[in-house]
Amino acid sequence: MICILGPTASGKTKYAVRMAYGVGGEIISADSRQVYRGMDIGTGKDLSEYTINGVDIPYHLIDIADAGTKYNLFEYQRDFKKVYLDIVARGRQPILCGGTGMYIEAVTRGYSLPEVPPNPMLREELEKLSTDELILRLASLKTLHNKTDTDSRKRLIRALEIALYQQEHTVDYSEALQFNTRFIGISVSREVRVARIDNRLKERLDNGMVEEVKSLIESGIASEDLIYYGLEYKFLALYLAGQLTYEQMVEQLAVAIHQFAKRQMTWFRGMERRGIKIEWIEV
Repeated sequence: MICILGPTASGKTKYAVRMAYGVGGEIISADSRQVYRGMDIGTGKDLSEYTINGVDIPYHLIDIADAGTKYNLFEYQRDFKKVYLDIVARGRQPILCGGTGMYIEAVTRGYSLPEVPPNPMLREELEKLSTDELILRLASLKTLHNKTDTDSRKRLIRALEIALYQQEHTVDYSEALQFNTRFIGISVSREVRVARIDNRLKERLDNGMVEEVKSLIESGIASEDLIYYGLEYKFLALYLAGQLTYEQMVEQLAVAIHQFAKRQMTWFRGMERRGIKIEWIEV
């Protein structure tokens, strides 16, 4: 398989589409938020980019879950497996493309993941604890050899959810695929990335991103569920709830997206330290 990765606003989707056009490929999304239907502008699906020279490039694992639900890593690995095997069976070239490092590693490194359902009541209880309290509680249940369990509150809570579930239930684990992957990283300078993020945010706000989030809330999706998705959906939900002014929302959201891009690059550098060779190119 070929994997095209990079931080947000790096141009990886356009690059992957051009490659798919040239090699007879199909794209498998590795974006943890583009799986949700109705969350289009905020997640930057830009589906028009999947057409090149009048040819529609097939894409997969986009718009496969309802907004408001909490699609997880186990489900992604399961759905990836089905799509990957189908593409290969038809003699096409699978091209994984995205910026969610955990999704990318889960399917390319052969992770065996536990099938543990979400527990909303437990998550609500754990949200009341500080990060240090969450880490201590997790350490009391398992050896913290995996730093990815503790690098964000969301992952900490999910790790605790799994550990507590395993105390009382027999857990089935996923059976991962084994294949070789060529990793190509799309690199842009910090200055270019910052400018692209700022310009793209303005475009999305001008093109109806506020209205998209408002429509999701009016459809019955709780603001708390949108806040869970982070970035655009978090700050726009807070704005629509009257907790932020428009100016505060734009300023804080821009900062959050820039920080997110830095975290993505930190993850990719971590992949390299874990033995994954990434061919970095500038486009």
